Amino acid sequence: MYAVIETGGKQYRVQEGDEIIVEKLAAEVGEKVSFDKVLVMGEGADLQIGTPYVDALVYGQVEENGKGDKVIIYKYKAKKDYRKKQGHRQPFTKVLITGIGEDKPAPVKVEEAPASEADQEAAPAEESGVSMAMKKDELIAYAEEHGIEVDKKATKQVIIDTINNAE
Repeated sequence: MYAVIETGGKQYRVQEGDEIIVEKLAAEVGEKVSFDKVLVMGEGADLQIGTPYVDALVYGQVEENGKGDKVIIYKYKAKKDYRKKQGHRQPFTKVLITGIGEDKPAPVKVEEAPASEADQEAAPAEESGVSMAMKKDELIAYAEEHGIEVDKKATKQVIIDTINNAE
């Protein structure tokens, strides 16, 4: 069964288990939300078309609130020395559809199993508290805090190896 809902001035075709990204909703992560503007609901011979809405609800659970990619707006007028640069990030809410017509519990997400011993040996940098995600100056500061001598002109990988070998 599917439904067509309206939210944030847009229409979405949803089924149970779908994740949709809608305009920002006033709900925290984990909260349940319901959409009452249902335009179409059903499937096949059971299809109900609203005039304008069907008397039904679509239920969901908020997965994430965030901001979209940055959009740059640049205005320019030739020969007038006018330039205006502006950026915008549109806020959004990611919703997991849990039920159409009746509320059903959200499916439980399965956590990943802990890494095996072979994987842990392959990545010793994460055990020691240093990683490639750290900046070079952060690595140097980490080494100084732990009393490890490193060459400040060395590459990032050499510094990480030096810290791992010292610990």
